Amino acid sequence: MANPNVETVNASSGKWMLFLAFLLVLAGIVGFYVLAQQPAYVRAGALIGGIVLGLVVVFVSTPGKEFIGFARESYREVRKVVWPTRKESLQMTGIVFAFVLVMSLFLWGADKLIEWVVFSLILGWK
Repeated sequence: MANPNVETVNASSGKWMLFLAFLLVLAGIVGFYVLAQQPAYVRAGALIGGIVLGLVVVFVSTPGKEFIGFARESYREVRKVVWPTRKESLQMTGIVFAFVLVMSLFLWGADKLIEWVVFSLILGWK
């Protein structure tokens, strides 16, 4: 039995729009190289034109609109973040450096102990 609350979405038009955008960007790149004998501003215009048209098509498509909505919502959430103060950042950085120093000394000591046990006690090498 089908759930009446489930909405089915036909995303084929969005896929075709993205494919068209890809083709426009590709056409801009190809145009840049095909127009190799033309002045630089013509070649750059072809490249930039293809990229701009591709971006316009992407942002007009359904996935592009969803991306814009997602980006706006993400920006809104980032504005809600309580960032640490300079003092808190420096304190946390100091704690991390101290921990790294202690762990490096511990691992160096463990390495030397294992080296001494294996090479001096077990194998008898000097």
